[in-house]
Amino acid sequence: MERLETRELAYFVAVAEEQHVGRAADRLGMAQPPLSRAIRKLERRIGVPLLERAGRGIRLTPAGEVLAHEARKVLDAATAAGLRTRRAAEAGPRLVLAMKAGADAGLLPEILRRHREQPGAAAVDVRVCGPCEQAELLRTGVADVALLHLPYDDASGFDTELLHVDGQVAVLRPEHPLAGRAAVRLDELEGETFPRWPGMPGTGPLIRDGSQLMQLIALGETIALLPAASAEHLRRDLVAVPVADAGPVSLVLAWPQRSRSPALAAFARAAADVAGAPGTPADQPGTNRR
Repeated sequence: MERLETRELAYFVAVAEEQHVGRAADRLGMAQPPLSRAIRKLERRIGVPLLERAGRGIRLTPAGEVLAHEARKVLDAATAAGLRTRRAAEAGPRLVLAMKAGADAGLLPEILRRHREQPGAAAVDVRVCGPCEQAELLRTGVADVALLHLPYDDASGFDTELLHVDGQVAVLRPEHPLAGRAAVRLDELEGETFPRWPGMPGTGPLIRDGSQLMQLIALGETIALLPAASAEHLRRDLVAVPVADAGPVSLVLAWPQRSRSPALAAFARAAADVAGAPGTPADQPGTNRR
């Protein structure tokens, strides 16, 4: 099969996201008939149906779901290529690191210090973002490297370096019936309202940033499962209770696969050195780093 073009992938993603050819055409700034022809041509080239009618709109076939997912990655990679190329042309090497506020397990200050000690170290701009945004910033080239939490963040397409492994805590307001417990189990949290993160399913309140989450917990609108290290930065009107049977959360440094950036390689080495050094915050009693 001949190579697909980014233009036709962009057309298909617009239709997939709008679930309506007319709305997708408006979004793309084009007429509906040529967009419909482009989608039919794409289906003929691939050899499988990608869309099917659903009432007044359309829905993706299983093959269409796969193409939509893969097409987004291709379009993100194309955008990232342009951004990283322009950044490479700037005077002096520079890296952009994406992270959530307070989500470094206390390691980042030492990582930055260790990195700056290396000859010719690149300047590092730290971009603090909202929940679940780090991977997207990395995929689109806005960031060169990111701190992710597995399994919550999607690390597909990235190389990673494990920095810290942590347990999980339930963050509650003090009046919650479980707030005074030494530990809880997951089945005791059934029926609770949990937050909904951007791009993820759920019925709880949509969370855009950490301060919003903490405020809603304090008001009794939701509770949250968070890495145990986050308990160090909790507001005084909240409590963190360990969840005994919750799976571990891994903090990883992530970057695009097959990157050949010397500046990125040097930063990753500094991070790995700090994560493995005794006496770092992630190595203190009460944590589970490996």
